[in-house]
Amino acid sequence: MSDYDYRTIDDVIHSRVRLAIMSYLASAHSAEFTELKKVLKVSDGNLSTHLKKLEDHDYVKTEKGFVGRKPQTMVQITEDGSKAFKTYVDGIAAMLGQQKPG
Repeated sequence: MSDYDYRTIDDVIHSRVRLAIMSYLASAHSAEFTELKKVLKVSDGNLSTHLKKLEDHDYVKTEKGFVGRKPQTMVQITEDGSKAFKTYVDGIAAMLGQQKPG
């Protein structure tokens, strides 16, 4: 193990569901609420709660709209969220002694 300080790990991201949300959005950049719910296999309420926590820290933003007459909620990772996720992943890699190149 390296000398990485585990106490610097971002507790907002370090939750199974929030980590899964951030991982998905890090590559997809945005997703519809129902898509996230299906991929992550969580309930509406559970996903909403975790998204709210991520929104409160400006890691994601949600936009509500309509497609035709059907409501649609889009979730997008923010620039701050992308930076926080990269820092989180790099921190875990450092803690495991697996420094990422570059």
